[in-house]
Amino acid sequence: MLRVDLGGHIGQLRLEARFDTSRGPVVLTGPNGSGKTSLLLMILGVIAPERGEVSLDGTSLFDAQREVNVAVEQRAIGYVPQHYGLFPHLTAAQNVEFALACHEAAPPRAERRERALSLLAELGLAPYAEQRPHALSAGERQRVALARAFASAPRALLLDEPFAALDVGTRRQVRVFLRDYLERLALPTVVVSHDAEDARAVGRHIAVLEAGRVVQSGSWEELAADPASAFVRELTS
Repeated sequence: MLRVDLGGHIGQLRLEARFDTSRGPVVLTGPNGSGKTSLLLMILGVIAPERGEVSLDGTSLFDAQREVNVAVEQRAIGYVPQHYGLFPHLTAAQNVEFALACHEAAPPRAERRERALSLLAELGLAPYAEQRPHALSAGERQRVALARAFASAPRALLLDEPFAALDVGTRRQVRVFLRDYLERLALPTVVVSHDAEDARAVGRHIAVLEAGRVVQSGSWEELAADPASAFVRELTS
């Protein structure tokens, strides 16, 4: 389980957030500029919070009071940025192999190749292993980015707007795929999305962030039954 209780300034924005993944994947939603991506980066360790703590399966990754701050590369958290962050000059397989090569205990080249192809096959991408990102659809690029995130066997997963680049039809298909895949993995996951249907389809638990503060959290039904703000009311209507 990933447990988050953090606070800190990002420019003029004061972030205050508390939630955990005990009920399944958490979707962070809220208006543009509310601090969703910044909060992900705090969990990842790229941005240092001013107070609070982050723990994963009982292990402290950040604790301001005890001065614990585990380095990004040692947190074992998979991260997929909004635009997937794939290297355009590498094939799908090479993008996944790169993640394996960056690991502290990097396996030999042949083993990296085998592992990359296996992950791509698991995500339905075996026919595209030698394609570069520009030759792939948005949904296929997203799956390559997921394969790369899974390559180093992460203990948790952070996804930033995973559906933003998808058209309506592809979006529905990828929602179903991602929801089912995350349920099968049972991996602590936080997903950022500003879209109500994405939040409803993927999140077992939804945390609504407004002006840097979690104003309400709970299941979709709990939010809809008693919205804490005009934004939550509009989101769930």
